[in-house]
Order: sequence, then structure tokens, then C-alpha cells
Amino acid sequence: MKYHPLNPEIFIRNRKRFMERMVKNSIAVFVSNDEFPANGDALHRFKQNSDLFWLSGITQEDSMVILFPDNPDPKYREVLVLTRPNELKEKWDGKRLRKEEATAISGIQTIVWLDNLDPLLQQWIHLADSIYLDSNENDRKASLIRTREYRFIDEMQHRYPLHQYLRAAKIMKELRAIKTEYEIEVVKKAIEITHQTFLRLLKFIRPGVMEYEIEAEIIHSFLTQRATGEAYHSIIASGDRARTLHYVFNNQECKDGELVLMDFGAEYGGYCADLTRTVPVNGKFSKRQKQLYDACLHLHNYAKSLLKPGITIVDYTEKVGEEATRQFLKLGLITKSDVKNEDPENRAYRKYLYHGISHHLGIDVHDVGTRTDPIRPGMLFTVEPGIYVEEEQVGIRIENNVWITRNGNIDLMKNIPITTEEIERCMKK
Repeated sequence: MKYHPLNPEIFIRNRKRFMERMVKNSIAVFVSNDEFPANGDALHRFKQNSDLFWLSGITQEDSMVILFPDNPDPKYREVLVLTRPNELKEKWDGKRLRKEEATAISGIQTIVWLDNLDPLLQQWIHLADSIYLDSNENDRKASLIRTREYRFIDEMQHRYPLHQYLRAAKIMKELRAIKTEYEIEVVKKAIEITHQTFLRLLKFIRPGVMEYEIEAEIIHSFLTQRATGEAYHSIIASGDRARTLHYVFNNQECKDGELVLMDFGAEYGGYCADLTRTVPVNGKFSKRQKQLYDACLHLHNYAKSLLKPGITIVDYTEKVGEEATRQFLKLGLITKSDVKNEDPENRAYRKYLYHGISHHLGIDVHDVGTRTDPIRPGMLFTVEPGIYVEEEQVGIRIENNVWITRNGNIDLMKNIPITTEEIERCMKK
């Protein structure tokens, strides 16, 4: 790993939180992600199962975490399963974790090699009444590929058909949404790397630069600061391309007089930052660009003022929509007639702001968490309103990361330049 070792208390605390929610005399088994084939004999870069990482901090393939808090043998109440180091494989793919290294990362004292697991797991399953198995229950899940966790579910239910099976993901969805102070410290590091990268970009951007050159600066800056890499594929969209929400081509020239929307974030220690800023390519906002930008910033600050414990994302989005309507009337984007005659299911403001305002953030950029229950202290959200005007060929989005506390919220990106004056001043330098 590129990043400095994390405090294992993160994972010790996470496992404790999960085990406190398990029913009596139950066992939970979490498996790592597949190594996905690319083309030929190549594999895609391995990405660990987020739930397994949340419990252990282990990024190595072919790993498992087994939790059995009522196991009669205390040694086996927390178990980390790893592939036994193999000299030939290490010559090709590099060093694999030794037991003491895995314990230092995860805080788990009992390490079992994968080739020794079957007889032990059978004993533990026979002692348990219920089995928690993991699945991908992210609301935005789009892939129907039957991944390793689902194949493992099939295998377990075939081998042990009379046990009661329970959904680990249901607990995970609630627990992972509430970030501990240990987790937030790692997120802050990812944010600081992203902050320094943005300052670098403000000095780099100029008319004639290519979108992919900005992307290259981002990756270079991330890696030199020990980030794992990008938390997601960076969006570098100048001019009218900024109206495409997930624009990833990043292959066009940034021209004088245009704005460039940059949506990027570092991943550090398994946790993600997610920043969006929109800046003038030539370093100076035009009068109209400033009007649109300031309206978007107003919506951003208004949304932050609402994002507190007790409100639901549905109600929060509705209130931001009401304020967007008022702002878009002032900007001349919509008329009172548009508002009077709007479809309640497709309101007038949606022509210029056609996405959600916030999503959960954490190990995954679109992290798991409820969208219908009231917001609770400890949740971490993006705040990212936008204004997209086809007639003017411009798109603006402003995004910060906000941690919810009992007394309101904390903007973890409050020190990153955000006003037109701050951005122009930094670009001038």
C-alpha cells in the first residue's frame, strides 16, 4: 500500500459495532472480491470488497473475515483468513501478508491460512444457529454479474441447508453510514490531498490546455502525496461538456472564455474524498458566469444549512428544489408561468438542475446508507448542487464533503477555495 499504516482501532471498533448487532449464537462470514479478468491473460486491478475492508483494513485478494462472538473457543471469535504466502506466486505478483503484518493492520489476532479453513469452518458452522452472509445492497447497484459473494451464498446454502441465513448487508448499511472519528481522520487526509491538488490545478489551468493534461496533473499530485489513486475516474469537462454529469472522455481543449468543471477526489487508506469546482479557463469569470456561479454557491450554502440530524434526504432535496426555483427565476432561466404550470413529477427547475444534491460518502464514493430515514449524527455526505444551461453551453457544480454532528454539520472542505474571488486570486498567483 502507498499510504501510511492506519490506526487498527478503526477496524477493531467497526468489528465490535457489527458483532453487537448479531443475534445470539450466530456466525458472520465475509469474502473478498473477485479478481476480474480483462483481456487476454490480464486482470483488472484488484479492488477489495468494501465490507471486508471496513471490518479489517485488508486489501489482499482471497481473504475472508469470520466473526463468531459466541464461539466457545475465544481464539476463534474473530478470524482473518489469508492465502498462504507462496514463493512462486510472490516472484510474479509480489509479497503477500504474513500473519504478524495482517494482525498489525487489522487488530485480528487469529490468522488462518485459506488451505486450512474448511475443517475449521465446518466446526464453527455446526456450533452456530444462524449465518450472516454478505451481499451488495447498494441502492445504485447496476450490475447483474454473479460475483464471489453471491456464489459463496449459493455454496453455503447448499452445504448447510438447515441453518437460518441472515443479511449482513442490512446491518452494514446502517453501520457504515455512521462514521467514527477514526474514519473521519482518514477522510480528512484524502481531503487534504485533494485540496493541495486543486491549488496546483489553479496555477496550471490556462487557455489551450487539454482536459487530459489536467487529469494527468491530478493523478501525479495524488500519487506524490501517497494516495492510493483516484477515488473515481476524474471528470474534467470544459465548456458545454460540463452539462454531461459523468463525462469521462477528458480529451478536448479548454478554450479562452470557457469554464472548466472538475469533479475529482483522492482515495487514501481506503476512504474517498469527492470535490467539485468550476473555474474560468482564463482565470477570470465573466459577468454572466459569475452570476450563475454565485447562484450555485448560494444553493450550496443553503443546502449545507439544511443538512442536519432529523431531516430526510427526500425532504432536504425538496427544500433545495424550492430555493433553486427562486434562484432560477432571478437568473431568468425559468418564468413564473413555467413554475405555475410545472409537472409535480418533473418540476421546472429540473431543466437546469437534474441530479440529486447529496449522497453518502466513505469507503465507496456512493457509499451505502439510507435515503428515506432521518439523517443521523456521524453520517458523511457530499453537498453538490449544479446549474446546467444548454442555451448558454455552460455547466457549474460546486461540491464539498460534510460530516453530520449532533449540533449541525462540519464542512470538511471549508478551507478549499470556493468563491469567485478566491478562485481568481489563486489563479492570478
